[in-house]
Amino acid sequence: MNTTIKEDPFAGRIPTLEEFVWIWNHSQDMSFPHHHKAMAKWLEKVFMSDDKKALLLAFRNSGKSTLIGLFCAYILTIKSGIRILIVAADFELAKKMVRNIKRIIERHPLTKHLRPRVKDQWASDRFTVNRKSELRDPSVLAKGLGANITGSRADIIICDDVEVPKTCSSEAKRRDLRAKLSELDFVLTPNGMILYIGTPHTFYTIYQTTSTDENPAFLEGYKTLRIPIVDKSGNSAWKERFPKDKIESLKQRSGPNKFMSQMMLKPINFTKGRLDVDRLQVYDDELLYKESNRSSSLFIGTKKMLSVSAWWDPAWGKKQGLDGSVIACVFTGADGLYHLHKVKYLEVSDDDNQATRQALEVIAFIKENHLPAIHIESNGIGKFLPSILRQELINQGVRCGVIESTSHKNKVERIIEAFDAPLANRALLVHKSVFDTPFITEMREWTPLGSGHDDGLDAVAGCLLSEPIRTANTIQTTPVKMQNWQGGGSFVASSDFTF
Repeated sequence: MNTTIKEDPFAGRIPTLEEFVWIWNHSQDMSFPHHHKAMAKWLEKVFMSDDKKALLLAFRNSGKSTLIGLFCAYILTIKSGIRILIVAADFELAKKMVRNIKRIIERHPLTKHLRPRVKDQWASDRFTVNRKSELRDPSVLAKGLGANITGSRADIIICDDVEVPKTCSSEAKRRDLRAKLSELDFVLTPNGMILYIGTPHTFYTIYQTTSTDENPAFLEGYKTLRIPIVDKSGNSAWKERFPKDKIESLKQRSGPNKFMSQMMLKPINFTKGRLDVDRLQVYDDELLYKESNRSSSLFIGTKKMLSVSAWWDPAWGKKQGLDGSVIACVFTGADGLYHLHKVKYLEVSDDDNQATRQALEVIAFIKENHLPAIHIESNGIGKFLPSILRQELINQGVRCGVIESTSHKNKVERIIEAFDAPLANRALLVHKSVFDTPFITEMREWTPLGSGHDDGLDAVAGCLLSEPIRTANTIQTTPVKMQNWQGGGSFVASSDFTF
């Protein structure tokens, strides 16, 4: 069967968006999944209607941004005078969409005539296609959320993933997000199209089309296409890429909360969350450190550990109500299970030497657990502690990396994200000694709206979320001679040859 695309396969008629996408996929040797066909039909129907306010919600990695890029190229093909504004949470994401549209126009068999001859009309953040009308605004323009759009005009506005954690993690940020998006009404031309695409990142999502008592609708009355990864009958929306076993694995790795919001498109109310202590597994095996053939290994019982994450969440002063200073370490074996081996609540005093005193306690913890590196939360008071800890490590001849880390999410979201998947899969093992600390009480009493202590939870969350450090061949807590970082000195190499 000859599948070569003719010069004019439509004999003068305008192709549909579905046909336009099929030609692109055929030229790129790609398939045309069913949910992409549904998106194409829906997008064209919205564009051709009188009411062009629309919301497309589709699961993560569904290819919705690729489809939107094809939609924009298609619209420019049938109406070259259209002006499209791409708005994303940050400028780089918006530019990425613009680059995608440019790439399609350059390579699609039906759009090559749109490419301008003048290079300065083909920039990375904006471009203008060959068109009859002389307009001040480019054909496609990228803007980050909050950028100055005063004076701009657009016939189509694409809001691509404007709701992300950094724009919706607090009430103030959500209020600011709504205010910035409301400014788009002054940019859109009469009877223009505005399209939101994304996935919900908060219970108070902007992707709400009907009001509730808890969340007034920001997109009241918008036409909506919702494509979760699994439909009501339990079938995968994209079975070729996401068969049922892969979906189940994804659910286990991400945890039920993230899976429901990002893959099933259901906003999660974190205020109803809790940490179930009964889903912890308890063990009493101790660490066993071994050296052989100039390499080292670490075991918990008979299981060899492959990596470890350690986190110190420091605090100052003994005044009631202040945060505590806590250090924790979590080991991971070949089975992928997390072993919360030790949690230590450091002695906090009001004397002038408390920084050094805490650093020495941390070093004792490092030695006891053979830690190759440790993260220090450097928000606030933690900014000057890394240098103090490094100096004390040098004084004691202990080799251990000190990694300065800053938390950008609020504490509640960080704790939920860290514990959700391990607890759901019973993948968090806890050493019996941890039950002698306040950590378990913190777990039992914790609620997102509570005002109780959560210092241990925050430290363990840091361990679970931070980059694990491989333990094999890196463990060394015996005295070492530190190198002169300034250079100089001499070096004598041994050899087995003579002159």
